[in-house]
Amino acid sequence: MIRDHQTREIDVHILKTLQSALPSLPISAEVVEPSADLTKNFQDLLAKTPSLTDVPFEWHTMTTVEYEKKVTMKKDIKKFDLIHMIQMLYYVDDYAATLKFFHSLLKTNGRILIVHEAANGGWDILWKTYRKTLCTNSISDYLSAGDVKVHLDNLGLKYEEFVVPHAYDITDCFDLNSQPGELMLDFMTEQEHFHLSLTPETRRGILDLLRSKCSTEKEGKVMFNSNLSCLLVHA
Repeated sequence: MIRDHQTREIDVHILKTLQSALPSLPISAEVVEPSADLTKNFQDLLAKTPSLTDVPFEWHTMTTVEYEKKVTMKKDIKKFDLIHMIQMLYYVDDYAATLKFFHSLLKTNGRILIVHEAANGGWDILWKTYRKTLCTNSISDYLSAGDVKVHLDNLGLKYEEFVVPHAYDITDCFDLNSQPGELMLDFMTEQEHFHLSLTPETRRGILDLLRSKCSTEKEGKVMFNSNLSCLLVHA
C-alpha cells in the first residue's frame, strides 16, 4: 500500500526495487491519495514505466479518514506486506490513531516505512521555531521523525531508524536580488512571496535562523541540513 503526499518518483522506485528483489512474486498496490491531480500524475508516470504496466493498482481518491471508514465497513479486511507513508502525517489530524490504524493492516511479517525530516535538522528547527507563522496553509502542524517516534513508543510499536544525511545549497536565499533564492524561500516556508507575505522582523529572524542554526557554511556556501529519517515499523 502507498500513502504518500509527495512526488511519485519514489513510489515508482520502491515498486521497481521490490520487483528486482522479488522477481518470482506477484506485486499489487493500493494507493490512498485525496488529490485527483496527484493521482492522475502518478498514473501518467506509471504509464511511462514499462516494468510496472502489468502491476495491478487499486486507487482510493480519498483522505485517510475516509479510507479507514471504507475499510472498517468490510468483513474481510485486506492486509499488506508493506505500507509506506512518506511525509504524509502532516496532513492528518490524529497522528496516533492513523499510525495504529495502518499498523493494524499489516500482515504477520509486514512493515510500515515512514519517512520524515530528521529530528533537530534544519526543517525541524525552522518549522518549530516559527510554527505559528508557517503552519497556516496546507500544513496545520509540524512534526519531525522525532515526534513520530514518540507516538510509536506510546503505542508500543517496534521500529528501526535509518538516518539519510542530506544537505543543499541555500546561499541564494540571502541575496535579495536572486529570483531562485526567493523561490527557494517560498518553498521552504510555504509562502507565495516570502519577502511580501511576512513582516520585516519575521523575515530577518527566519534568515538568521536558516544561517545560524539550520545550516553550515562551507567554501562560501550555506548548506541547509535536510537530513531525513526512515522509520521501519514492524508488525
